[in-house]
Amino acid sequence: MTTESVRDEDPATLPAVVALGKVVAKLRADNERLERQASTTAVLERAKGVLMARSGCSAPAAYEELTRRAAAGSRTLTEECWIVLGEIHQRPTVPAAREDERPPVTTDAPGGGSVFDSTRGTRRAATDVPSPPSRPNPPNPSNPSPPLNASNPSNPPETITLGALGEALAGVTDPHDLAWRLLDHLAAAPVQADAVMLYTRTGDSALELSGHAGVGATVATQWRHVPPVAGVAALDVIRRGEPVWLEDHQHDIEHYHLIGEPASRWPTRAWLPVVTGGTVTAALGVLRTTDAPFEPAVRELLRQVAPLCAGSLSMIGASRARTDDRTDRTAQRVQAVFDALPGAAVLLTPLRSAAGQVEDFRVDAAAPGSVDVAGRQGRQLVGARLLECYPTVAGSSVWNGYLDTLRTGVVFETGSFPYQEVTAGVRQHSTYRLRAAKLDDRLVITWACEDEADRQRQLLADLQRVGNLGWADWNLAADTVTWSPQVYDILDRDRSLGPMSLEELPSRLLPEDLPAFARELRELLGRGTPLDHPFRIRTAAGVRHLRMVAEVVPDADGTPVEVHGFVQDLTARRRAELALTESQQAVQAQRNVLEAERTVAARLQHALLPLPGQSLNLADLRVDVAYLPSHDDLNVGGDWYSALEMPDGSVLFAVGDVAGHGIDAVATMAQLRFTAKGMVFTGSSLTGALHRLNTLLLHAHDGHHSTATMVLGRYDPARRCLTWAQAGHPPPLLVRQGKTDYLAPPEGMLLGATPQPHYGEAECRIEPGDHLLLYTDGLIERPCEHLDEGFDRFAEAARRELGEADDGSLQPLLDRLLSGRQRDDVCLLDVHLPLEGEGQEGEGRS
Repeated sequence: MTTESVRDEDPATLPAVVALGKVVAKLRADNERLERQASTTAVLERAKGVLMARSGCSAPAAYEELTRRAAAGSRTLTEECWIVLGEIHQRPTVPAAREDERPPVTTDAPGGGSVFDSTRGTRRAATDVPSPPSRPNPPNPSNPSPPLNASNPSNPPETITLGALGEALAGVTDPHDLAWRLLDHLAAAPVQADAVMLYTRTGDSALELSGHAGVGATVATQWRHVPPVAGVAALDVIRRGEPVWLEDHQHDIEHYHLIGEPASRWPTRAWLPVVTGGTVTAALGVLRTTDAPFEPAVRELLRQVAPLCAGSLSMIGASRARTDDRTDRTAQRVQAVFDALPGAAVLLTPLRSAAGQVEDFRVDAAAPGSVDVAGRQGRQLVGARLLECYPTVAGSSVWNGYLDTLRTGVVFETGSFPYQEVTAGVRQHSTYRLRAAKLDDRLVITWACEDEADRQRQLLADLQRVGNLGWADWNLAADTVTWSPQVYDILDRDRSLGPMSLEELPSRLLPEDLPAFARELRELLGRGTPLDHPFRIRTAAGVRHLRMVAEVVPDADGTPVEVHGFVQDLTARRRAELALTESQQAVQAQRNVLEAERTVAARLQHALLPLPGQSLNLADLRVDVAYLPSHDDLNVGGDWYSALEMPDGSVLFAVGDVAGHGIDAVATMAQLRFTAKGMVFTGSSLTGALHRLNTLLLHAHDGHHSTATMVLGRYDPARRCLTWAQAGHPPPLLVRQGKTDYLAPPEGMLLGATPQPHYGEAECRIEPGDHLLLYTDGLIERPCEHLDEGFDRFAEAARRELGEADDGSLQPLLDRLLSGRQRDDVCLLDVHLPLEGEGQEGEGRS
């Protein structure tokens, strides 16, 4: 592209046009300058990389060497860069050329030493890779300075590797090509690399995998995009600009997200920054299966490899930018034409393989009227690939026609042809005619869909079928009636009889629905009031519930001449409504029964288990009781307690919990409570009482088998000792001097579980100031929580509330434990031996 000018002296040119032409000419000149600058920068970076590879010098030294050579040969810096790049191959003399021209460069290294075959991306076997030449390259006549030779025997092995690598990277075509060439040279000693990855930074500070070799397709797909998160070595390299050496697998896996599965696949890894123009733009990863640290010489070698990648990536980016820019300009011009066109048209750009074969087409411009089979319109199509969106086109006559037009330039046209596509699991059918014409190296495709009316009719039919409705039209002036096919099915009418008039329609209704429907119909025809009325008809399959919606079309005098409407079958919905109503009534009835049962059970429980209004004074003890029913309004539990003074001066304590809820649980609770007190009262031992209670539950005469847990204890005030036994119940909690401890439970089994249980006894001395808490499991159990957590929470709450304060109230303790919804009944007994001087007011027994 060259700049253009506008002649100011042309009298026919308007001043505004002249000014606009100057602006356009300036913008074009700026664009050409930026293109040349980008190309020159990329060439300079590559030439510096080659000199660095050959001599092992730094980037500033390579730049000074290029400047010195250009001055000595009276050439520009860009010309000298191309001469250096030409030396990599057969050292042709590069004539002074324009800065925006690049001499042709082959991909074969000197002496056939390329690590790639003629087919890009195919690695040669190891035996096909020759060693670097052992003799110096011949001097270049156009370059009087001695060449920097990587093969000089005086150079160390690392420099030799850099020299061969620099020559191989001169002809890269894309980042994948770059990665494979890096791996081919770094796989040997001393690096011994097994995989190479190249990440480039995106605009949102994330990373994209631009090139890879040796990692496999699965790993490359999984790690194609890396968001800006912590713990990724490649991101750290780009952010800090310093290499990261991962050499201790156990340590590294704790600090980084390691690429690959398993993570130990590559025990050692190196990530190095790739700097372009003073900014870190990419990260180079070298992955090894060698489980040994990187030697200092290898680290230095890899630090020098990274700048070589910068030049190659810059050249690739500049080449792509020029190609994409030309492509975008053409697409923009075509899009501007398409925007003024009616109908459907798209611009297709062929996407070719490395061998030049057309693999797919990309939509680069689309007319606003373009609509495809999936419903995408206009510019929604831009960027789409033909075979990705319409895979059934591959190998078809349309595909072959596109290729013929692209090759010969002959216009390709089709007759009407059907096309079917599956989009989101739904089959899409259409009939098209299309035309393809060549535009430069692209195709302009225009087409027309011939079955739009048929498609709309099919959609309307589907709507009526799915919604179980049909439309009807009564022409009162012409005395004609038109029904859709669905109306015949809804009204269960033979199609051979034809549609019914409005006067005939009421004859199908049930007698009880006829007066209301006739009244609505008179309002429709008399006053033009829209009709929306449900009614029922009798069919061979039974009664159907229907709905009719209609409106009139009047003439100029206001007289109805036509009636439009639809009829809908609501039978299924009406049946569902009736079933729901019946279900709601049944639920309400059952709820009433449960509420009545709960009321009876609650009254029975209150009568059998009276709660004291204040503390109980039994012997030298003060006993506080708390009972809280569950928040479930329909259930009454079987939790119970007993505390009474025996004739011999001892005190009996019992706390129990019957499985289940309701009247049965309350009845079992009463049976256990009174039987236990009676047995101990008449001289039975604690374990003997538990054995008899177990037998009682096993042989209930009412046929209702239940289970229960219990703690049964007897306190001797003379010894201040509590003897206790338990049957599968949580152990009592002792609070003493600000500390809490659960009593070690003796042997005991759930009541009603087995005919031959075993029960034992244990003793606990009660000291002044002690609190002994007997409770049921509703106080400690919570859904989805281990029981140990409930025990720990109860102990901590008791230590806080009862460790120091002693006001005789259990409410603060219950508030701390039951802050949420209470799912079960709670019964709590606090047995307290007061210190000297504490009051003991209250009732005497319960």
